Amino acid sequence: MAVEIKFCGLTRREDANHAAALGAAYVGVIFAGGPRMLSADRAAEVLRDVGARVKRVGVVADQTDSEIARIADTASLDVLQLHGAWNGERVERLRTTTGREIWSVVRVDGANLPDWIGDAIATSDGTLLDAYVAGALGGTGVALPWAQLAVRLSAVRSEKPLILAGGLKPENVAVAIAALSPDVVDVSSGVESAPGIKDHDRMRAFRDAVVHASVHT
Repeated sequence: MAVEIKFCGLTRREDANHAAALGAAYVGVIFAGGPRMLSADRAAEVLRDVGARVKRVGVVADQTDSEIARIADTASLDVLQLHGAWNGERVERLRTTTGREIWSVVRVDGANLPDWIGDAIATSDGTLLDAYVAGALGGTGVALPWAQLAVRLSAVRSEKPLILAGGLKPENVAVAIAALSPDVVDVSSGVESAPGIKDHDRMRAFRDAVVHASVHT
């Protein structure tokens, strides 16, 4: 099975276009704070030329439902990646309000999966695993203990996409894929020269590592 790639935390049109040229299935922009945060208008400009084949993911958190709907429309998003305290009713409401796919983010502290992960997987269109870091919603470069999570995760997985984030980079993504067999791998800081500034050589190296790992797992 081919593992799909999401390049996240994009802030420049040339980086988004390079992600698309490398064959990324998803490109991500952030509306939830941090050094990579964009306005909806700026995100629309960054993603303007990626083409219809690539799905546009917006990272949101504590905005109101109406504000998230406005962002989704302005930036022409396909997927909303929902951070913050998980709430199944809100997932359903946002799906109805926006007409977009909803990915719920599960922030994992060490190898401990939260008790509600099964409900998140059942309710959401996709589930994204990221490392818990106090005071940050993502893009920290902190990796998860993939091998320790494998058995725990196998008990709750479904046919819906599992998206793996958290400290992935060209040097370790093959190990993560071998351990957890995610449907999508999500990289941000692991291919950057500075926050929000992607290194095109590292983006290509990440793509190559994922393609190689997909063939050999």
